[in-house]
This record gives sequence, structure tokens and C-alpha cells, in this order.
Amino acid sequence: MSRVLLALITVLALTSCAESYNIQGSSSISSLDGSKLYLKAFKDNELKNIDSCDVVHGKFRFAGLLDTIRMANLFMDDESILPIVVEKGEIEIKLDAASQKVSGSPLNDKLYEFITLHTQLNNEMNELSHKQSQMLLDGIDEETIDRQLSVEAATIAQREDSLVTNFIVENFDNVLGPGVFMIMTSNYPYPVLTPQIEDIMSKATKNFKDDPYVKEYYQTANEIQVRQNGLVDDTPQQAVQPETIPDSLHVPLTNVPQK
Repeated sequence: MSRVLLALITVLALTSCAESYNIQGSSSISSLDGSKLYLKAFKDNELKNIDSCDVVHGKFRFAGLLDTIRMANLFMDDESILPIVVEKGEIEIKLDAASQKVSGSPLNDKLYEFITLHTQLNNEMNELSHKQSQMLLDGIDEETIDRQLSVEAATIAQREDSLVTNFIVENFDNVLGPGVFMIMTSNYPYPVLTPQIEDIMSKATKNFKDDPYVKEYYQTANEIQVRQNGLVDDTPQQAVQPETIPDSLHVPLTNVPQK
């Protein structure tokens, strides 16, 4: 058998054994037809394309060899639509005007169960403004309203804090822990050490601490705190905020540019 033929057989054998990802998507949003979608992930401090495809008659598909499981985001142009874990399995994305969801693989199912719970808490917080208006119409004085709603808001905030913290802790050693940590900290104007972050880091595994984003964020936040404690006013104006993630855990599709 020639060396060329042997090499070809070896390559084919290795390729057949390699894991792959298959992501099927559907959209009921007509404006997406003809658009190009991208899978992007944060690597070596840069936002990089993993894959791309076109939306044709409300359908799209990503597929390829899986070198490593990673947290990524679905983009249209420069707009992030939703987070997704690129992993082995028959992954399904559903996009409509009211919601977006990824399912079909273990980590995506876990991620979107968490996002659903987080969205419910956001909705509860948003409902407080409607409740305030109704209480005013009912003739309740503003001091009483503020006192009651402040207590309710604090309770919801604590539940949200616990939900996020527990989820990150439970997923220290897979891509979900660092991924949600990235989402959480992207909302800060610059890297800060909050009690929540300190609590998470006090429990963190070596694997979590060694994640490139977590490591850089925590190191930068500590350096900033040291400078602030020394009364040096050189706090950076922007945080390390990779564009692989949306600004919140639930990004409405109204963020998708309309044609």
C-alpha cells in the first residue's frame, strides 16, 4: 500500500471519529430572510467567527467539526441575538417576534432553563412600575408605595443574585460558568469587585479561575481596587467587555436590525 493511500485512509479515519456540531434554525421573522448569520466566540481576547450561513425561507443551518465545546453567540451583522453552546448534538434554534430559544443538547437545555428563570425575575421587576401606577390610581400615598415596592424590589434582586451565583457555582467546570460570569460582568462600566463576585471567586475551582476572561477580569478588578484604595483617580472608563455576549441574559429580537 502506498504511503499516499495510507495517509489518506488515516485522515479519513480520524475525520470519521471526530465529533461534529449540527445546528438547525427556524425563524418566523420575515425580515431575517436573506440575511447572513454568524456564530462568534471570544478567543485570544478577540471576537472570532466560528461559522456562518444564510437564512432562506425562514431556515438556516450551521454544521462542522467540533474541536472543543464553547460558549458562542448568534449574530446578525454586528447585532448579538442570543447565546448558544456549540457542542455535540442536534441543536435547534427557534426565533420569533416574542422569544428566542436554543435546545437539543445538555448544556443548551441547562442554559435556557436558567435564562427562562432569569427572564421571569426581570418581568417581575418590570411589573413593579405597573403596580406603582395602579397603587397611585387607588389613592395610596407615595410614601407607602415607595416603602412597599422597595421591599419587593429588594426581594426580587436577592432572588436574581442567588439564581446567577448558584448557576455559576454549579457550572464552574464547564463553559456555562465562565459564560454567564461574562454576561453578568459585562453590565459593569469597568471591572469591579462586588460582594457577589467575591462570593463566587471564594468558591471557585481552579478551572474556573484559569478561564481567560475570568482571570483577566478578576486581575483587572483587583488592580483597580488597589488604585482606588490608594486614592489614585485612574479608573479605566471601560471594562473588558467582549462582544461575544449580549448586554443582558435575555436579548429581545427587536435588537435585530430590521430591513
